[in-house]
Amino acid sequence: MKVLPVEPSNMPLAIGSRIRAARQAQRMTIGDVAEAARLTKGFLSRVERDLTSPSVASLLALCQVLSVSIGDLFLLPETHLTKSGQGPRISLGGDGIVERLLTARPERRLQIIQSVIKPHGSGETELYVVDCDVEVLYIVRGQLSFILADGQIELAAGDAMSFPGREPHSWTNTTDEETVVLWILVPAASR
Repeated sequence: MKVLPVEPSNMPLAIGSRIRAARQAQRMTIGDVAEAARLTKGFLSRVERDLTSPSVASLLALCQVLSVSIGDLFLLPETHLTKSGQGPRISLGGDGIVERLLTARPERRLQIIQSVIKPHGSGETELYVVDCDVEVLYIVRGQLSFILADGQIELAAGDAMSFPGREPHSWTNTTDEETVVLWILVPAASR
C-alpha cells in the first residue's frame, strides 16, 4: 500500500473552546480550574480564547482536572452534510410522496426526514405508528391535514407539532399545491 505524504499544516489548532466546554460541563469556574491545575486565571482565560497555547505539562494538568483525555481535545467533530435534494430516498409508505433521509444513516439519537408531498398525496390509509419516543413535524411549505384517532388538525407553513411516536396517526395534503414537511424522530426509528 502506498503511503500518502502528509504535509504539516500551519493552521493553529484551536482547543480553547473545547477546554471551556469541558470546564462548563463540569460546572467549574475559571478560578476553580486554574487553582486545581496550578495555573493563573488570566493564563487559563487566554488558553480558552485560543490566544495562547498551553505547554504539555499545563495541558496534562487541565485534562486531569477536567476529566478529559488529551486526545478528545484534538478529535475532529463528526459531521454529516446532506445537500439539498441529495439525501437518500426512503419510503415509509403512502401515496404521492418523495421522502429523503437528511441525517446520517447510522445516527441513532434522532432522525430527520424531508417529505415532498404532491397535491392530494397522503400517508397510509390506516392510522400507523412510528417506533420512536417523540415525533415532531414542521410544515416548511404548503398545508397538511394531520389525522389522529380522535380528530384532524389543519397545519400550514411554519406550524410545528410534536406528539408521541407511538400515537396512531396519518396525514393528507388536501390542497392543489405541493407540501414540504420535515419529520424529526427522537430517537431514530428502529429499522
